[in-house]
Amino acid sequence: MTEKNRSQWDLCRFIKTLTYFEVFPVLNWVQNIFQSRPENHQNQPNGGSKMGVILVAGATGGVGKRVVQRLLAQGYKVRCLVRDIDKARSTLGNDVDLVVGDITKPETLNNLVMSNIQAVVCCTAVRVQPVEGDTPDRAKYNQGVKFYQPEIVGDTPENVEYKGVKNLVTAAKRYLSNTGEKTIFDFTQPSEELKNIWGALDDVVMGGVSSSNFHILEKTALFAGNVSTANSGGFASVRTKNFSPAINLSGFTGVKLRVKGDGQRYKIFLRTETAWDGVGYSYSFDTVANSWIDITIPFANLTPVFRAKTVKDSPEIDKNKVCSFQLMLSKFEYDGDLNPKFHPGGFSLELESIKAYGGEALPQFVLVSSAGVTRPGRPGINLDEEPPAVRLNDQLGGILTWKLKGEDSLRESGIPYTIIRPCALTEEAGGKELIFEQGDNIRGKVSRNDIAELCVQSLKQPKARNITLEVKQGENDVNSINWEQLFSSLQPDK
Repeated sequence: MTEKNRSQWDLCRFIKTLTYFEVFPVLNWVQNIFQSRPENHQNQPNGGSKMGVILVAGATGGVGKRVVQRLLAQGYKVRCLVRDIDKARSTLGNDVDLVVGDITKPETLNNLVMSNIQAVVCCTAVRVQPVEGDTPDRAKYNQGVKFYQPEIVGDTPENVEYKGVKNLVTAAKRYLSNTGEKTIFDFTQPSEELKNIWGALDDVVMGGVSSSNFHILEKTALFAGNVSTANSGGFASVRTKNFSPAINLSGFTGVKLRVKGDGQRYKIFLRTETAWDGVGYSYSFDTVANSWIDITIPFANLTPVFRAKTVKDSPEIDKNKVCSFQLMLSKFEYDGDLNPKFHPGGFSLELESIKAYGGEALPQFVLVSSAGVTRPGRPGINLDEEPPAVRLNDQLGGILTWKLKGEDSLRESGIPYTIIRPCALTEEAGGKELIFEQGDNIRGKVSRNDIAELCVQSLKQPKARNITLEVKQGENDVNSINWEQLFSSLQPDK
C-alpha cells in the first residue's frame, strides 16, 4: 500500500484510548494535572457489584445495619429499603443506596425498589420496647439479657411479621431467578456505573482507522460504529475497565448474552489478567439480523487467544478471577483465518444482558425470624422454662405466631431461601462459635454481629438453600468458621 492510499491515523484518539484504560499511568497523571483533577482510583469498577443488587429490608435495625456494613465490605452492591430517608442516612451514612418503601404497603415495592436484585435479606421486625420506656439509644431493649416487661409500639405483628413479609416475598418473586443464573450486566436498567465501565478499543491502537462507541440506551446497550480495513486494520471493539476485585464465576458453567445484531459474526473475550495486552479467552458467535437471540457460551468452549492467534497449551480460564469483558467485530477469526460473516462499514450489536449461567442455586431470600416461633401452644411446653417472647406471645399480639406465618409464606413461594431463627439477640461483640439446631427447641443468646455475618454467609452457601435453622452462640471464641461444614449438618425443609 502506498502512502497516498493510506488513511489518516488519529493520534489523539489513540492517546485517549490508552488514557481511558490506564495503560500508561503517566498519561492519566498528566491529564489530571491539566484538568485540575485529583489523582484517584475510584473509577476502577468493583467486580463484586457486577453480580446484581442485594436488597436489605429493615436496614436501619440492629441486625440490618450490620448486614449492610458486611455486604458492602465484601464488595456487594447493596440497596436499602427504608421508610425514612433522613433517619436512614443518619444510621447508614451517605454512601449507601437508599430507596423508600414499606413492606406493609405493597404498592411501594415497585420496580425502583426491586430492579436487578440478586437476593433479599429481610431483617424487619415489629418494634418492641420496655413498658416503662427505653433509653434514647434503646439500651434496655438492645442488651437482650436482663428482662424488662415488653410491649409492642407502632404497627402490629400481624401487619409486619406476616403481611409485610408476605408482601416482600411476593414482590421479590417476580424479580428473582432460581435457575442458577446471575446477572453480570443488566442493560435494561441503565446506570451511571454502566456508562463509565465500557470504552472503545479499536484498531487505532495498531494504526487502523476503525471507530466504535458503546451507548447505554433506555433499555439496551448499543455497540456500533464503522470498521475499516484501511492501514491493515479491520477490527472495532469495546472493553470494560479492569474489575477490582475480579468477578468470581467459579460456581458457573458459562456466560449467556442476550443480543440483537446485524447478521455478522462477533467475538466476546473474558480476561483473567489485568495486563493491557495479555491472553484473552474468546468465543465467536453469529447474529441474526434484527432478531433478539440468546448466545450461550460454556467456559469449556472458550479459546485462549493472543493477538488473534490461539495460544497452545494454555490452561483453561481461571473462572474465579475474571478481570474484564470485551466485545469485538473483526475481519479475522484466529490464526489468519478470515471471518466469513464480516463486511467492512457500519455495524451494530444491541445487548440486553450478560449473565453467568449453570450455577448451583444459592439462597436468594434470607429471613431473620426468631427461635421459639413454633412453641406457643405446643403440647408439653413448660412456659416457666421458655424465653419471655414465648411466655408473652399473646400479650405481644401473637408476635411469634405471626412470625411463623411469615416464614411459611416464604417457604411456599418457590424462592430458594434460608430462614434464621436466632435466640436472644445481644449487643455483645460476637466472635463465638455458633451452634445450629433444628426443631425449635434451642435456648440461649447470640450477638447481632454474628447473626449479620450468618445472613451474608447464607447467600454464598448452596447447602443453606431451603433450610430453617435455630442458632445460639457457644462458649468458645473462634477466629474463623467453616460455613460449608456448619450448614452440611442441617436438613432441608420438607
